[in-house]
Amino acid sequence: MQNRGIPRQFRGVGRSSLILLMTLLVAGCAGPSLDDYRDAGPELIPKEFFQGELSARGVVKNFSGKVIRSFDADIVASWDDDGVGTLDEVFRFNDGEVQTRVWTLMPSADGYHAEAGDVVKPGTMQWQGNAIHMNYVLRVSYGDGTIDVRMDDWMYLITPDTLINQTTMSKWGIEVGEVVLVIQKHGHDS
Repeated sequence: MQNRGIPRQFRGVGRSSLILLMTLLVAGCAGPSLDDYRDAGPELIPKEFFQGELSARGVVKNFSGKVIRSFDADIVASWDDDGVGTLDEVFRFNDGEVQTRVWTLMPSADGYHAEAGDVVKPGTMQWQGNAIHMNYVLRVSYGDGTIDVRMDDWMYLITPDTLINQTTMSKWGIEVGEVVLVIQKHGHDS
């Protein structure tokens, strides 16, 4: 009688063993940490990479991983005397849509406070080694309206002038899509 409701594969497993197994399963679902990239190179310093003219090419995937759009983008990046950065982005999608986004990166105790016009919950840009991480909420067009999606944004510097950006999009904790792109720095000697 005491085995009712317990899956067959877990019957006979002690309570502490079951708790350990569940803890390991949950921990296995945790994402990477910036500490994982602490010693990875080349070193990514946002103020150095995001400077001048850059270009990007990428794809947008739906929840099942199917590519639903592709795009290219031009980015103009600059920093003022107070250390505030501006990333002025123009995206051109394969369906003809053009989007602009202007990021403002303001120095903060734990990185850069990152905000833009369509970012409804700004994030913090943090970095270590060759990686940057940002987590923010973006308002995107959907049907005849808009929805707010959480963006879990990871960037990895591969060469001094090439960065790979992977962003998982989620709503209510459920993954709804992904953006993968390569950003290329212009006029940089590798």
